[in-house]
Amino acid sequence: MRTSNLICLGIDPGLARVGYGAVMQSGSVLKALNYGCIETKPAMTFTQRLLTIYNLLQEQITLCNPDFLSVERLYFGRNTATAGNVYQARGVIMLLSAQYNLQVFEPTPNKIKLSLCGTGKAEKKRIQKVVQEVLELDEIPKPDDTADALAAAITGLAVKVASNTENS
Repeated sequence: MRTSNLICLGIDPGLARVGYGAVMQSGSVLKALNYGCIETKPAMTFTQRLLTIYNLLQEQITLCNPDFLSVERLYFGRNTATAGNVYQARGVIMLLSAQYNLQVFEPTPNKIKLSLCGTGKAEKKRIQKVVQEVLELDEIPKPDDTADALAAAITGLAVKVASNTENS
């Protein structure tokens, strides 16, 4: 693992949309390297959608060469049909982490909100604005899956740096 700069690839998992965002930390400075959203069409077969997610996230891993991943932990409540499909998409992400030997940090949505805004009850628009401010972006990243992925990366870096400091 690099010692001077750390790169985290944050991922907001889904089947229809997977947000991703690579953030580099150099000292106390955070910089967005690359971010966006992978969208799969409902007309595609389920396996085609998973393969698309796999191929496009693999491209991002190759492009940004992260030190680790931060994948937002899922919460669905009672919507088990959606949860099953998204968990299978999440499995693709975990497979990629294993293939590239990348540690995975899995913050909950509340942990991300708490890390960025100081409260686990922050509204989505507040998270998006904080991501824009922290990364000094000209605009709020869209769609919200992209902002969520960048927020996951920022949180992952904060936890990683804190754990490295504790272990020093």
